[in-house]
Amino acid sequence: MNNDTISGQWKQLGGQIKKQWGKLTDNDMKVIEGNAEMLAGRLQERYGIARDEAERQVRDFERELSLSRQDTDPKPH
Repeated sequence: MNNDTISGQWKQLGGQIKKQWGKLTDNDMKVIEGNAEMLAGRLQERYGIARDEAERQVRDFERELSLSRQDTDPKPH
C-alpha cells in the first residue's frame, strides 16, 4: 500500500472516504489520520472482512484516486 497517496491528501479525501466506507466514524477518521494501514485495519473491524480484502479495497481506492487525478491534470500542449 502507498501511504503517501492517502496521507498527503487526507483532509481533502475525508469526504470521499466516508462516502466509500460509511461505517467509519469521525473518531475512526481522527485515529486513522491518513495512514493506509490503519484505514485497512478499521475497515476490517467495521465491515468484518479479512485483512487482505481490506487492503485490496484501500489499494483500489488509491488507484481510483490516481486515475481521477490524471484525468483532471492539465495536459501539456
